[in-house]
Amino acid sequence: MKKSLKLKVLIPATLVLLGGSYSCKKYLDQAPISALIPEVIATRTGVDGILIGAYSLVDGVFQGQAGSPWETGTDNWVYGSVVAGDAFKGSNPGDQPAAANLEAFSATGANDYLDHKWRVCYAGVQRANDVLRLLAQVKDGSITADQTKQYIAEARFLRGFYHLEAAKLWKNVPYIDETITYTANNYNVPNDGPIWGKIIDDFKAAAADLPETQQQIGRANKWAALAFEAKTLMFDHKYADAYKILTDPTTGVIPNGKTSSGAKYALGKFANNFNPSTKNGPEGVFVVQTSVKDGANGLNGNAGQVLNFPSGGPAGCCGFFQPTFDFVNSFKVDANGLPLIDTYQNDYITNDQGVTAEQIFTPGDELLDARLDWSVGRRGIPYLDWGICPGAAWARDQPNGGPYLPIKNVYYKAAQSTTSESYDGWAANQATSNSYNAIRYADVLLWAAECAVEANQLAAAEGYVNQVRARAADQSGWVKGKLTGYTGGDATKPIVDNSQFAANYKVGLYTGQFALNGQAYARKAVYFERKLELGMEGHRFFDLSRWDAVNGGPAGNIMSTEIEKFLKNTRDFGDKFTSAVIKVAKFTSNKNELYPIPQNQIDISNGSLKQNKGY
Repeated sequence: MKKSLKLKVLIPATLVLLGGSYSCKKYLDQAPISALIPEVIATRTGVDGILIGAYSLVDGVFQGQAGSPWETGTDNWVYGSVVAGDAFKGSNPGDQPAAANLEAFSATGANDYLDHKWRVCYAGVQRANDVLRLLAQVKDGSITADQTKQYIAEARFLRGFYHLEAAKLWKNVPYIDETITYTANNYNVPNDGPIWGKIIDDFKAAAADLPETQQQIGRANKWAALAFEAKTLMFDHKYADAYKILTDPTTGVIPNGKTSSGAKYALGKFANNFNPSTKNGPEGVFVVQTSVKDGANGLNGNAGQVLNFPSGGPAGCCGFFQPTFDFVNSFKVDANGLPLIDTYQNDYITNDQGVTAEQIFTPGDELLDARLDWSVGRRGIPYLDWGICPGAAWARDQPNGGPYLPIKNVYYKAAQSTTSESYDGWAANQATSNSYNAIRYADVLLWAAECAVEANQLAAAEGYVNQVRARAADQSGWVKGKLTGYTGGDATKPIVDNSQFAANYKVGLYTGQFALNGQAYARKAVYFERKLELGMEGHRFFDLSRWDAVNGGPAGNIMSTEIEKFLKNTRDFGDKFTSAVIKVAKFTSNKNELYPIPQNQIDISNGSLKQNKGY
């Protein structure tokens, strides 16, 4: 078995000398790194240590950072899902008010969440550049020319990764390379416009010199770099270039790509992507590694998700990140098992909003996409192996957060002792080894579908979408279509028992509808498939933003249309849902497609950083 790259706790002791460099300071508020590195670590061992330090921020978290890990995690549960209609913030309106302001589209550059996220992104950029600076100082012959190429490739991959993480939120961000030293005279790196091209160059250079496989799981390989290059090209709307990277028979990611361990990319069981016991499988293009029980007191766990457990269910805290009515309704299907793209909001799936734990509730028999109950916890349906989901008993504040529960980030009860531990001494069983899929293979297939639509190759686009749907349709042994042998829970209360089906699942394939109905229909279908497949994974906001014409996308004012529709229908739910945040939420087109640049960063830049439009 190959070793996984432990991202924080394996940094060599010699790097303690660099504590000032990696402390929680503003990203440009540093002394030149060369002044801090003793000659003793200008060796291969020293470069290895610095590189591990650079990898250690891929989860968006480091010990001693400003703010809390749930503000900065790479999973982007707030920025990518809550602010785009996948989920409500959860808990109550006064809990994490900065997140509530983001949810209401009322955040300004003074929002602490945004400042802390910025700092982590650029701390990662700094660490990647540190590798390149240190390499230039190695003169003892301990690193060969080929090894130097790989170190540079990994550093440039990471620099691209961290810049892309920032550019997804703010688009107009500064690009920092290794030539920029951190002195009092260099706070003034401007953000004159998008930096997609420079990010693309980093990933392209990384792909050229990275190996196809790595000895340590979690390190970037050639295929991960190519996938990120394609992703960045799609933010830059260069679909033809991205399509070639994804699909070229000889060099493309889809026909040739391999995981870091060497397995060819493939679609496995949907649920395995979210099970800490089955991570790093054939769908993992780049997986952000997390671990527990490693002597780090939970600090290497999935710290970005420590709030996001049902209140009263697994881990017992904290009731954040509750799926929305809109997201759940998206899984309704027609008699052929195809999504109701234009009408899914017409009526709600049977739900237990306003139904107390003591009251009887029976799930409905609506036709549903089978991915729903692996994406959302619903009352009356098995919740992994924790028993029948009890609804209100696990929902912290139903009037404000709704009845549904997160599930993709949760571990299995049978594996609780090995896949979770207390986080930093306070959050019992909330640090988990449920690693985050920064890119998984289904994501790549749907990018290819999107590119094919823009090339008007509609049959090819439908084929890529159908690959993803065919996996969802395969209910053999993993979709909870029937509770065969179920023994968990209180036998006196479950609505669904061993003789009943958990839900009425049906997933069909498209059969020529893309070509029959044209490019606009096909584009809509691909977009909707991304919502179903990747929901609650921190992607939705960034998809809507890059698709929107405001940011050069092909889909008109899709972001304002989708979010305003979500807000209206949620408010129309009635007096059982009384969220003060959603009541005042207002999306402003030509503004809220991006986040505001943190005011603190503008201040220390001496005015070189310019605020995004509308803020």
